[in-house]
Amino acid sequence: MQAIILAGGLATRMRPRTLTIAKAMLEVADRPFVDWQLERLAACKFDDIVMCVAFLGDQIRDHVGDGARFGLRVRYSDEGPTLLGTAGALRTALPLLDEAFLVTYGDSYLPFDYGEPLRVLEREGDCDGVMSVFPNRGQWDASNVKTDGRRVLAYEKGTVDASFDHIDYGALALRRHLVEKLPLGERRGLEQLQTDLAKTGRMRAVVAPERFYEIGSPEGLSSLDARLRGQ
Repeated sequence: MQAIILAGGLATRMRPRTLTIAKAMLEVADRPFVDWQLERLAACKFDDIVMCVAFLGDQIRDHVGDGARFGLRVRYSDEGPTLLGTAGALRTALPLLDEAFLVTYGDSYLPFDYGEPLRVLEREGDCDGVMSVFPNRGQWDASNVKTDGRRVLAYEKGTVDASFDHIDYGALALRRHLVEKLPLGERRGLEQLQTDLAKTGRMRAVVAPERFYEIGSPEGLSSLDARLRGQ
């Protein structure tokens, strides 16, 4: 199974540390975060990883290498000096993508089976994407998903509608042909693609049982550090 890790962001909320350290290389429980993430993916039976890097990406390359010590094959796609957003980074990585793959973020730690969205996508022919979601109800961040537990009925980033009581958990399975249609070199996020798939009924849902963790903020990093230390 293949997973794409979007790890090219500037991590402005974690400055000044991330002016000189790639966000994926920030220490959590005495280890670079990327180690924890790659070990989780390997434990979930992934074997092929594509890391989309940009700012300070050489630090990630130098540390992770070819991924063999994690039991993985790791390859890299570099956005270059101009950041292209989450969907733009995927389009740049197109030559490395399988026909179906999982996308996750370089600052997300998800205590669930990363493989489930991809297995659902490969099993079901009535969808082009499978989004992992969590019954957030505005607790951990702004909720942005309406679901019946089987499908994503609507996705709207920034909504204040209370019927959107789930949140995009941070692991999304997609088919390659969706990325092929995106213009190369244009900056854009995944939000519009997710919105469109939900509107057309082509997005299934997998409900995660436990809250997500992230290192994109000092508070988030501290929470994950405590969890990994068993506190």
